[in-house]
Amino acid sequence: MTSETKRTVGIVGLGIMGSAYARNLLERGYEVVGTDVAEAAMAELAGQGGRRVGSARAVAEAADIVLLALPSVKALEAVTAEIAGAVRPGAVVCEMGTLPIDAKEACRRALEARGAQLLDCPVSGTGAQAAKRDLSIYASGDEAAFRKVEAAFADFARDVRYCGGFGTGMKLKYIANLLVTIHNLSTAEALLLAERAGLDLNLVYDAIRPGAGGSRMFDVRAPMMIEERYEPATMKMDIYIKDLQLIMDFAREMRAPTPLMAASLPFYFAALAQGRGKEDTASLFAVLKGMTGPAED
Repeated sequence: MTSETKRTVGIVGLGIMGSAYARNLLERGYEVVGTDVAEAAMAELAGQGGRRVGSARAVAEAADIVLLALPSVKALEAVTAEIAGAVRPGAVVCEMGTLPIDAKEACRRALEARGAQLLDCPVSGTGAQAAKRDLSIYASGDEAAFRKVEAAFADFARDVRYCGGFGTGMKLKYIANLLVTIHNLSTAEALLLAERAGLDLNLVYDAIRPGAGGSRMFDVRAPMMIEERYEPATMKMDIYIKDLQLIMDFAREMRAPTPLMAASLPFYFAALAQGRGKEDTASLFAVLKGMTGPAED
């Protein structure tokens, strides 16, 4: 991309995921303007060559493509109120978070009243995957609006797909995170069994990874569990807990049984009870390990 054709992308929320989007877009030649409540995140953006601004409103005023990487419904509501009067007519705003569909719908209505469009674009992948552009984006909403942002998405994600009407993306994300939840716990369970059996965990990782028992979560989280390295987090436990509730609410609404998902929940909540909220969800390995006694000879 030449300097003459550089496009500006705005990012509201420069946490684990938003900062990865910014870094990858800057490396691909985009101009990035962003904001965050944390000064350290703002300083990091500026240090990478991005433009820091003091508010979500200023981001909306500066870009025709705006990515929202927000942690909660409360944050989305506040940002929506701030940018609704400033968003450019014809701009495409992409809500990238794992949040209730009705909260995203409220944002969409507010922005459409100002001549902009909102896409529901949840992302599947961890912070470590985001750093390597190894993400999947499930985009839903107006297809013409999606085509305007597709190229930018492809510059920080591996798999970008248009999924259909607004909200379809979030439904797919619920399904994806149900599997992530179970596979993360099954990885911890398998590694603990291997450790108790006296196996070299690095051997276990190398042997299991390419076989039928492997999974993307095994690929990503097993090394962290083997090293018992849970910080810095690629997905903080306290943030992921909200995803668990969203999945269960969705399953209940669909009247679909989720026995493995339900069986997984106590271990995630145990991690919170142990003060592991800021640790990576790989810390489930430590939770299980704490339930065991000395290995028998």
